[in-house]
Amino acid sequence: MAEEDTGQEKSQEPTQKRIQDARKKGDIARSKELTTLALLMASAAAALLFGGSVGQVMLDLFSFNFDLRRDELIDKAFMSYHLYRSLADAFLSLWSFFLLVTLAVIFSSVALGGWNFSGESLQPKGSRLDPIAGIKRMFSLKSLVELFKAIAKVLIVGAIAILAVYLLRPELMMLTSEAVRSAIDHSLTIIAWAFLVISAAMIFIVLVDVPFQLYDYNKKLKMTMQEIKDEMKSTEGKPEVKSKIRQLQYEMSQRKMMKEVPTADVVITNPTHYAVAIRYDQSKSDAPIVVAKGVDFMALKIREVAQEYEVTVLEAPALARALYYAAEIDEEVPSGLYTAVAQVLAYVFQLRDPSQSKTGARPPAEKELEIPPELRRDN
Repeated sequence: MAEEDTGQEKSQEPTQKRIQDARKKGDIARSKELTTLALLMASAAAALLFGGSVGQVMLDLFSFNFDLRRDELIDKAFMSYHLYRSLADAFLSLWSFFLLVTLAVIFSSVALGGWNFSGESLQPKGSRLDPIAGIKRMFSLKSLVELFKAIAKVLIVGAIAILAVYLLRPELMMLTSEAVRSAIDHSLTIIAWAFLVISAAMIFIVLVDVPFQLYDYNKKLKMTMQEIKDEMKSTEGKPEVKSKIRQLQYEMSQRKMMKEVPTADVVITNPTHYAVAIRYDQSKSDAPIVVAKGVDFMALKIREVAQEYEVTVLEAPALARALYYAAEIDEEVPSGLYTAVAQVLAYVFQLRDPSQSKTGARPPAEKELEIPPELRRDN
């Protein structure tokens, strides 16, 4: 929702979804001046590193291509060889130069906004042809900053270029007295250093442009309170959809829980309102685990499944209520109920032990089960 449509001020910081949507459209923070600086500095550095060798290769190529015999000039095969040899030598001498410059441009381009590719930014947009929008862009803050940068580049870079030429006059005049090869090497060195110094002047422009680009990008993505509310609605979905999702999630969790009931050692009941299934495996956990729990209809289903798979069902109302409210599914029983649950499991394991007399096995009475006051629930 546009700011002019709502009258609301875009004072809220952009959400993560807003930023991600902008990136999908190819809208990210970029500084052309930073890329230009990297290109110029890398070119100057490459000229200093590889300029001498490139110059020698170029001199050799001139000699190779202009010092020809008559029979070579009329031999098409030999001329093809000259062309191939010249291109190969030129490429071999320049590949390191181009590689350094290419890497500098790539990394400087992604230094501010990171890697991003979007096909939407390549699509034509009719809004770019809107004359009114174009006029607004001409008189925007960004246009004023661009004008300031253009003037600053002319003044700063021009001044440093003039100063560099003035300081290098003695060396430039000495070139006329040097041998050809020596003069070429010397001139390349002078040009490379002068180019490096002049390119460094762009640092002042970049120090202004990078913070401004970050500020302008963040300002453009800022949102009104209504936009944040609309985004939350679209992200979370309609209430009826969310309710249906919660219902499906609940049904899935209940089905998963019922599959765990046959693996329980005992089901402790209220007897009708609550049911909690407990499993204890010393090799997997240090304490008994609650594998299922439920009230009313779900408690009835747990008891039915337990009886179907011959899982012991024990009536202990106070313990069943305490376990239901204090323990979560797939978690250990609270430490305060260790003793009471241990008494129940001792009775269950005695029933399973063929060496024990089942007629002598007696379930623990309600008053024998120790339940701390803070875990006790009366209803």
